[in-house]
Amino acid sequence: MNDLDRAAHALLRLPPSCGPVRLVAVDGHAGSGKSTLAARLSAALDDAPVLHLDDLATHEELFAWTGRLREQVLEPLSRGETASYRPYDWRLRRFGEARALPPAPVVLVEGVGAGRRVVRPFLAWLLWMERAAEDSWARGRRRDGPEQASFWDGWTVAETRHFAEDPSRPFADTLVRECQEGYDWLPGPAVTAGAHQIITHGDGSPSVI
Repeated sequence: MNDLDRAAHALLRLPPSCGPVRLVAVDGHAGSGKSTLAARLSAALDDAPVLHLDDLATHEELFAWTGRLREQVLEPLSRGETASYRPYDWRLRRFGEARALPPAPVVLVEGVGAGRRVVRPFLAWLLWMERAAEDSWARGRRRDGPEQASFWDGWTVAETRHFAEDPSRPFADTLVRECQEGYDWLPGPAVTAGAHQIITHGDGSPSVI
């Protein structure tokens, strides 16, 4: 069993947090590796649904997507219903056709701000990608190429402002550091030792008490 399998096993043992769903956030700076981690965790969880917050944001509302998230996703899932949201097309600058998000045992939500204040009450666990902002942004710029340079210039300002006003990392249950092979799983600022701690990090990977 590798570290992702152990993480998946631990997440499945968490109590539901949003109706029947264990909603697990993957947060961090843009370019930190959130999408890759979410995809790998999804595979380890037998293709658990993944909500990408880029699908709810827009050019004009980089972080003003909380109303859409609550109405289209959180409220239906909390009732045990299949959610339906319309992903934003960043090229056409408009919302597309509706996409279903079923109330699976674990649903992953990944993106900058996934662990923000209004989302945390619905979360079973908050993962934070432990990569510095400047390193993450440089990685993202390389990925997206020079044609997206002006977007990144605006994004870094908006992200810095967002995390200054509504930080996620102080509330993370687990800090995830990408390695050459796999990940290191470290206790986050929100984790305190005690009888109610469900996920431990004894050898750099999560396990269940």
